[in-house]
Amino acid sequence: MIPVHATHLLEGNPYDPSQLKTWIKKQLVDNQGMTYFDGRIMMTDEEMEQAVPAAVLIPLVNKPEGIQVLLTQRASHLYNHAGQVSFPGGRIDPEDRNTQITALRETEEEIGLGRDKIEILGSLKEYFIPSGFKVSPWVGWINPPLSLTPDPFEVDHIFEVPLSFFFDPQRHHLKQDEFEGRQRRYYVFEYQEKTIWGATAGMLIDLYHTLYSNLKNNA
Repeated sequence: MIPVHATHLLEGNPYDPSQLKTWIKKQLVDNQGMTYFDGRIMMTDEEMEQAVPAAVLIPLVNKPEGIQVLLTQRASHLYNHAGQVSFPGGRIDPEDRNTQITALRETEEEIGLGRDKIEILGSLKEYFIPSGFKVSPWVGWINPPLSLTPDPFEVDHIFEVPLSFFFDPQRHHLKQDEFEGRQRRYYVFEYQEKTIWGATAGMLIDLYHTLYSNLKNNA
């Protein structure tokens, strides 16, 4: 049987936040051996070796109406991934002790969310992006109220999407096309007027499979 506290992820049912948080932490640990989707299929061995280390935070906001995923719209003038929907994050700085510190630091710099407001639940495997990055995605649990201050140089605005929206397989649209002479594959979500695609969508797909794999097995 699917755990009662986990059905909310799929159907938006009422849930016990503490039980759900504990369950998510367990799934992130138990399913580290899963095969994830990322950009490696579009990269050479040399490109993967030269990929720049980076980290992002996947912020899960605990709200009465359900868990929300906090996302940013990147500023349109940025060199990498301009105007795209993304998680807060960035490259590893020399003073960062580990990728978790990078994700927390970048989140504070980009959207003004202090690390004291974030409880790290675990991480997904590294996600390779064909533009030349290998990203460590960290999953964070956040309890309101939030006071967010986006950095106008990096972030146009901040918005939320229900986590349950991403956990509907009918919305998992895998696209294929050609870009700069190279075939590419990527997931796309359409939410209201937002297009969520590429690495951000791929990491959400990986999170879905990490959590939902056991739900399917125990249904």
